[in-house]
Amino acid sequence: MSATELYPTSETLTRNERIVLNFYVISALLVFLLLMLFGLTMRMAQGSWINMPPDVFYQIMTAHGAGMVGTIGFASSAVMWFFLRKYVRLSLPIFATNYVLFMLGALTILAAVFIGRYAGAWTFLYPLPVHAMNVWSPHAAAAFMLGYLLIGVGFLLFYLDAMRAIIRVYGNLGHALGLQWLFGGEIDPLHPKTVVAGSMVAITNSIGILAGAIVLVMCLINIYFPSVGLNALLVKNLTYLFGHMFINASIYMGVIAVYELLPRYSGRPYAISRPFLWSWTVSLVMVLIVYPHHLMMDYAMPLWMLVMGQIVSYCAGLPVFTVTAYGALTNVYRSGMRWTLPARLLMLSMFGWAAGIVPAIIDGTISVNEVMHNTQWVPGHFHFYLLLGVLPMVLALMYHLVGSRAQGPDRAIDRLSFPVYVIGGLVFVFAFLAAGHDSVPRRYAVHLPAWQGYDQVGSIGAILLIAAMLLFAIRIIGGLLGSSGNADPAHSAG
Repeated sequence: MSATELYPTSETLTRNERIVLNFYVISALLVFLLLMLFGLTMRMAQGSWINMPPDVFYQIMTAHGAGMVGTIGFASSAVMWFFLRKYVRLSLPIFATNYVLFMLGALTILAAVFIGRYAGAWTFLYPLPVHAMNVWSPHAAAAFMLGYLLIGVGFLLFYLDAMRAIIRVYGNLGHALGLQWLFGGEIDPLHPKTVVAGSMVAITNSIGILAGAIVLVMCLINIYFPSVGLNALLVKNLTYLFGHMFINASIYMGVIAVYELLPRYSGRPYAISRPFLWSWTVSLVMVLIVYPHHLMMDYAMPLWMLVMGQIVSYCAGLPVFTVTAYGALTNVYRSGMRWTLPARLLMLSMFGWAAGIVPAIIDGTISVNEVMHNTQWVPGHFHFYLLLGVLPMVLALMYHLVGSRAQGPDRAIDRLSFPVYVIGGLVFVFAFLAAGHDSVPRRYAVHLPAWQGYDQVGSIGAILLIAAMLLFAIRIIGGLLGSSGNADPAHSAG
């Protein structure tokens, strides 16, 4: 196939594949909308536009945080599956199992939060879940953790299947990563960038998920056998290794859409290179050891780990981002490409990823971290690269799928939704960053009058975001369901 063929036959979906992928896409869009409404509700409550009891605020905060991280990973895994299956034989039953376990886990978490009243945040940090001051029961905390375990098992099966399939084709994961070409030799120009990225994600996030499973099992044992004490610092390290790795893997799965789709819209090949291979190899190591930058205020941490977290924080995100952004910019420069919505979303993702990294690196500096970490600066930076970075990558694939199933130019709804999404996203994240710059604390259910202007501006941004996301969802879901009878939907517009 041509590297710039818009809808190659290798991406053709069977009927069963189309059904499972449609479930992923539609479920992700609906859950995103629900969780965005949760976020808007919190901002409006902080801005005194609505009244909300603090215990309900923290329940919503817990569901929003856990749900958004899980759902962006869930949606990004669909990106990785869709493109990786062209190069290796992935198991559709495993992919479907991941979906079922994710939904079961999500429902368990929602039940723990809204029925059991669990409100201990996504981090479930020991000993809070078992010392809830009668706000929630130990069973609610256990249900929340069980939901995490269900989701983790599904993802682990997906990654193990990916590694099995990659090893079967490439012999081992080192060859799939291109390690044999790091110091010399002629690089195979047809070696898929998707396989490189998919191998890195499968290795690193499997480790992160196993760390999460270990700490979840430890905490579950402690809930029902309190005499089994836990080392709080060990629990926190495992929790943040898991959490940091999971959200980074979501970015790295999503960026596969940039490698696969951008050349097709620009009409230019996106060549693999030695710097590309080096960047993914270095990032594989860095992303596993950077998590101590979340623990810089934990003075019981070994000094060398804090130093490592500080140094690696400046470097971890740069290799993959630099080669990806540089490759994307050179790929579209003077290409004369037609700026359809998938192309615009892909370039927006490069901006969101780049801009979101800047406040993250600033916060990763110890002298800044001591002042800024418990302020709204932090939700500002991670909303930046999730809303304007990773989510556009996922939406680009979704729109690409719809475009392949229904020929024609962008509709008026597309021309409206994109600028509304961008404006709403920028207003929303800069309200967070400005509040953080003014030392407005994060995770406070009730805000002082002097802080509420930021909350109200952020609420306006959230309303615009949700309106645009609703338009995206209507367009994408309508396109997918409207083509449900096609025998060959992934290639209908080829």
